[in-house]
Amino acid sequence: MDARIFLASGFVALAAIAGVLIVAAEPEKPAPASLAEAKLAQPAPKPATQPKPAPAKDEPFVIKRILPIKGAIRYGEWHWDEHDVPPGPIVVTVDLEARVISVFRGGYEIGAAAVLLGTADKPTPLGIFPITQKDKDHVSNIYTGAPMPYMQRLTNDGITLHGSDVALGYASHGCVGMPDAFAAKLFDTTKIGDKVYITKGKQVGMGDSLIGG
Repeated sequence: MDARIFLASGFVALAAIAGVLIVAAEPEKPAPASLAEAKLAQPAPKPATQPKPAPAKDEPFVIKRILPIKGAIRYGEWHWDEHDVPPGPIVVTVDLEARVISVFRGGYEIGAAAVLLGTADKPTPLGIFPITQKDKDHVSNIYTGAPMPYMQRLTNDGITLHGSDVALGYASHGCVGMPDAFAAKLFDTTKIGDKVYITKGKQVGMGDSLIGG
């Protein structure tokens, strides 16, 4: 036989033997022992991304009752009637022109009083203010230790709701002062975050809308 054919046959045989050895050396992957193992071997599915909830928005509600008060509210006078009024959001309004504070629960007026307001030099600000702090026995650290019972803070620079001696000719340093007995009822009714709307000449009547928060 030709030597080249013999050598070629030898190389083919060696290659075949090497291939068998390589295949035999490769470890086989063990089959899962159970269905549970087979499931565990699979990659865990990624959790579905939950959409972020939309931020809560203030919802309007309609004035359903105005307290039956005859004439203008005099200095030192106040009214409160929550009989049969259902639970609901509290909204407080202050009209600088009428010098009156009103308290609404779910659209029902439950309280109203004449108030003291700031002067031209230190006016009571207009706007919407959430109550940020409550202190039943507060003493002012701005105005020489003046007592401010049933204080409810509206701004960081000292504007608050609080009990006061409400009388003709008196004024505040921008705060909304009201009779102590009324201030106590208001203090017990509100919570942190309830909103106070301070307007000028904007009075509300039956069927008008307010914003509750």
